Amino acid sequence: MWFVLALLSAVFAALTSILAKIGIDGVNSNLATAIRTVVVLIMAWGMVFLTNGQRGLGAISRRSWLFLILSGLATGASWLCYYRALQLGDASKVVPVDKMSIVITLILAFVLLHETVTWKSVVGGLLITAGTLVMVF
Repeated sequence: MWFVLALLSAVFAALTSILAKIGIDGVNSNLATAIRTVVVLIMAWGMVFLTNGQRGLGAISRRSWLFLILSGLATGASWLCYYRALQLGDASKVVPVDKMSIVITLILAFVLLHETVTWKSVVGGLLITAGTLVMVF
């Protein structure tokens, strides 16, 4: 099931890029990001209430709050940079560079989370990096 959801995530991320590139034409990139964020906020809270997830709000630890807030700040910074990059460059070049986050995540997971590095993850990371360079330059 996780694979199906991850694949759907990739499809929606691709749609996000294309729809954003079309929609951002003539719009301030920060304003476009704010509009997108409001839509995501409404959708996320809608799902929380639809699934009765709000019941767990009081059980969230301080540590979890801290890291969720930091994650939100990182997401906001990512979206602001992403929308500006989309406005300035071709989606077919911006998106592969953005997806270098996969390689950066692999490195950070090893360094910060002490996850195991396998030959598959190293080869995959190198292929992603090489593919990105081929697509961009």
